[in-house]
Amino acid sequence: MNGATYASRNLLRRKGRTILTVLAVAVAVLIFCLIRTVVVAWNAGADEAAQDRLATRHKVSITMQLPKRYIDDLRDPAKFPGIKASTWANWFGAKDPRERVPFFAGFAVDPNTWFDVMDEMKVDPAQLAEWKTTNNGAILGDLLAKSLEVKVGDDVTIASDIFPGDWKFKVVGIYEPLRKTADRNSFVFRWDFLNNDPRSAFMKEQIGWVISRIDQPGQSAAISRAIDKLFDERDDQTITMSERAFQLSFLGGFAAVLSAFTIVSIAILVIMGLILANTISMSVRERTNEYGVLRAIGFLPGYLFRFIVGEALLVGVVGGVFGVLMTMGLINGLLGPMIEENMGAFFPYFRTPYSVLAAGLGFAALGGLISGIVPAVLVSRRKVTDALRRVD
Repeated sequence: MNGATYASRNLLRRKGRTILTVLAVAVAVLIFCLIRTVVVAWNAGADEAAQDRLATRHKVSITMQLPKRYIDDLRDPAKFPGIKASTWANWFGAKDPRERVPFFAGFAVDPNTWFDVMDEMKVDPAQLAEWKTTNNGAILGDLLAKSLEVKVGDDVTIASDIFPGDWKFKVVGIYEPLRKTADRNSFVFRWDFLNNDPRSAFMKEQIGWVISRIDQPGQSAAISRAIDKLFDERDDQTITMSERAFQLSFLGGFAAVLSAFTIVSIAILVIMGLILANTISMSVRERTNEYGVLRAIGFLPGYLFRFIVGEALLVGVVGGVFGVLMTMGLINGLLGPMIEENMGAFFPYFRTPYSVLAAGLGFAALGGLISGIVPAVLVSRRKVTDALRRVD
């Protein structure tokens, strides 16, 4: 008999307790993976941001506008030889008047450069060419088009939290994401269409932010300082940062929430460890007399130690495996696609990565290992006569 055989057979001696413990570990792993998936998905935009892109916005706040003429300076190779291309956008605050999709990201952008700089959005060349000649043309993410129930060639009416009235657009294209950073629920239309409409007169010839692509990512800090220095002497100062920092600036208000998620995930692991420790302690206490018999017939303390730790480890691993399978089915197979489709503005990609699955399984195994050490040490050090005398 070896430790693995002994441990596996002991699992079935108290089937009800073993099944409940395994289920408790599996649920704990599932909750842990769900929490970590939320954190990973929320940070995906920053973690996978392009290294060769810079974002320039108003120094005071992103809600304040910049003069459109700033883009001419950024595109001047004499002033900024390290910048390959620059584009801009304005936030539109889009929503569906019929409330099928209550809120989604709407951008008024430069039609000539936006999809060149933001190359994670793939658009058919024919659709892109038509968009550049259609004044009220719009290009939608594939999930947004599905939610709005529109296709290429359809007309769609969009409302805005910033600009009054209903805005009518023609769907001329649907983009597909090439990276996780691409929101599949965005509504992109031409900036000149917005700029020339009387309803946007209060911000005419103004832009929200600028995205620039640079030749050498290693020079991003130097180029950022040069951009801000140029505009320091003007009425509207700027702050330029990497795309990662730009994404993180949006997450700043949720830092406390993400920290709370981390604390909760740790608490889940602690609870899982306590459940395992309680189960293993009960099992060992019930079989103290049996361990005394094993010692009496020649089994060394080291063997008993491995028997108990092996059983605890096996319970943790089995529960962890079931938890991983539940995570893959419920989150990656069911919940993830639903969130991507309905909450793509916040979670464009919501799937549990393999690193989180491995962490969940690893913590379950570690919890089982640790929970078995203390009772294993106590049993291995107990005198044979004391163990044989004890009856629970």
